Amino acid sequence: MGAVFVGVRHHSPACARIVAATISELQPAYVLIEGPADFNERIDELLLGHELPVALFSYSDQHASWSPFCDYSPEWVAITEARRCGAEVRFIDLPAWHEAFRDVSNRYADAELRYTEVVERLCREFSVDNVDVLWDHLFECETEPKGMAEYFDLLRGTATADEGDSAREEYMARWVRAAVHDAGDRPVVVITGGFHTAALKAQLDGGTEWPEVPERERGASYLVPYSHARLDAFTGYQSGMPSPGYYQQVWESGSQRAADWLVESVATRLRRRQQPVSTADLIAARTQAGALARLRGHENLARTDVLDGLTSALISEDLTQPPPWTRRGTLQPGAHPALIEMIGALRGGKVGRLHPSTPAPPLVNAVQELLRTHGLDQEGRIALDLTDPEALERSRILHRLRVLRIPGFERTSGPSGGGQPQLEEQWTLRPVDERLAALIEAAENGATLEEAAGVALERRSRHAQLEELAAILFDAVLCGISALSGRVKQTLNEGVRETGDLAALGSVLSGVLGLWRHDRLFGTKKDPLLGSVIDAGTARVLWLIEGLHGGPAPADPHRLKAMAATRDAVLHAKSALSLDTVDVTGVATRVSNDVQAPPDLRGAALGLAWTLGSQPDVHKVRNIEALGDWLTGLFAVAREEVLASPDLVGVLDELVSAMDEDEFLVALPALRLAFSYFPPRERETIAATVLAHRGVEGSVKGVTRLTADPITVAEAMAIEKRVDALLVKGGLA
Repeated sequence: MGAVFVGVRHHSPACARIVAATISELQPAYVLIEGPADFNERIDELLLGHELPVALFSYSDQHASWSPFCDYSPEWVAITEARRCGAEVRFIDLPAWHEAFRDVSNRYADAELRYTEVVERLCREFSVDNVDVLWDHLFECETEPKGMAEYFDLLRGTATADEGDSAREEYMARWVRAAVHDAGDRPVVVITGGFHTAALKAQLDGGTEWPEVPERERGASYLVPYSHARLDAFTGYQSGMPSPGYYQQVWESGSQRAADWLVESVATRLRRRQQPVSTADLIAARTQAGALARLRGHENLARTDVLDGLTSALISEDLTQPPPWTRRGTLQPGAHPALIEMIGALRGGKVGRLHPSTPAPPLVNAVQELLRTHGLDQEGRIALDLTDPEALERSRILHRLRVLRIPGFERTSGPSGGGQPQLEEQWTLRPVDERLAALIEAAENGATLEEAAGVALERRSRHAQLEELAAILFDAVLCGISALSGRVKQTLNEGVRETGDLAALGSVLSGVLGLWRHDRLFGTKKDPLLGSVIDAGTARVLWLIEGLHGGPAPADPHRLKAMAATRDAVLHAKSALSLDTVDVTGVATRVSNDVQAPPDLRGAALGLAWTLGSQPDVHKVRNIEALGDWLTGLFAVAREEVLASPDLVGVLDELVSAMDEDEFLVALPALRLAFSYFPPRERETIAATVLAHRGVEGSVKGVTRLTADPITVAEAMAIEKRVDALLVKGGLA
């Protein structure tokens, strides 16, 4: 009889029923399925008794891919029906790690872009919004859908297969020819995406030997639990069908009961959110859905018939965005509550579970053993004293899980930089269903937790920006992964030497300097590679600021952080620097005197020179423009020196006192920012210096602490200003 081809749309109940009926009727010798051929020897793992959805996860050095199955996936139905009738089952597609899948993360994604033009033409012809509505209109709501093969032929006739498609189809055709030859007079049923069917039919002439499975140097394939949430097109998965929860009901109960389920589910979800939904609303929704189905010529209710009926009955105001089922998009912020609950109901909440006998990668067992051994398989909050070696090891395990994004381990507090003295961490542990899937998928990085975390961090570092590299370095330190730290430090060093981003440079220099100075806890104190990053970063900051020009502008806290980090590097990491202090002072002095430099940078440069021993002429402050911004820079770098200089504080007092009201109000925001660098106790020290400068005796606290509400004070000042204006207008001033 030869090959019988059944082209399908992935995750379609209508296609799944056709597949089941075809296999049951023909009783074939072979059932060939679009799936990874390297898994053929392990197909029995699929039939252990899992709760669907599950996915076949494959990975190699360069690529990872998923092949998901739910109850109504035609591929899954083909496997189960073939085994029921005694047929041999074979996956016939190239492995997921093959070059043909280089840009494919999901084998069963619907490649609509290849046939956009014909789909748009069909949508116009049938007056529907998109391919999902078109598919429902033509096939899903029909009891016995017809014309499906012609539909797929039309799609393929207008599209051009790329190199990956051609390689896959040539390989699948070899399996078909071999199976037909081996089956003799018995039929062979071939289940593939409809896009490929015509190409396979055209390649039935040729060799009949069974094809070899390409080999790979590294990688593996494992089953992972999946979920309706991960399958849903409205959350970003480009599957053949959206709304998996709804189509699960269609598969189990038919279109009419699925429609009733959807209406009841939406009503229940809205009522839980305290949204009013009356019985009359539900009757109206059902009535409207039925009327729309008849108007659109649907034998059974289609998904959009029900959704449009619900929208009409439950939403009376204008929508701020089109319903997502009209464009297959995700919900945007501000969506109507009814739309949110419709999408939630459509999605469903089913979460797959693997049979306990399912093979798992070594990482899964390794992590579970670590969690048991270190008491981290519990639920609740834990505190870790990082000075305790045992607690430090527990911390490293948790951080490795964190960088692998394994759910259920949340750090609520702890050190976020090498210079922080925080020696305790707080974590919240909780069991979650998604953990097993995340661990299996993380196994592509390595067989042990330390190896997997290290590979994950290294992958992040390959294309990371400078500031992110510093965060990766600190993550490596928290994980206790020294080998990776060395590679990241080297990359960081190279990036520091080349960057023109002063803000990122300041953040990196500050963080690395903290690790170099203080980090006895994690073992990076006085690290030579960190020292070289500090040396390169300090030199780069000085080179960048000397060429930085610009007029008055709000003070930039990021470049001021870079200036403060440069100060700390010269004061506290002198042994790591190739620069002499006199060279740094020279650059700082030149920048502080450069009238073309931004005011905050000039102030910070003066502060840098001051902290390195160069005494400033405080009276030059009288000629500074944009005083508030200049002071912000000065205070950011030389706060302690300012506190110890009554002469400078006196000059500043005189300058501020000499401002008229308008000048003061203009300068006030910048002045407030500048003085925010001083904590309350130091502000009292400045206030005492001001009182002494004026020769006034009194309570410092009375000067620095405002007892009245600031808003009340502002309102009173505004009233006084209006009164003064009226007095002037009336000649009474």
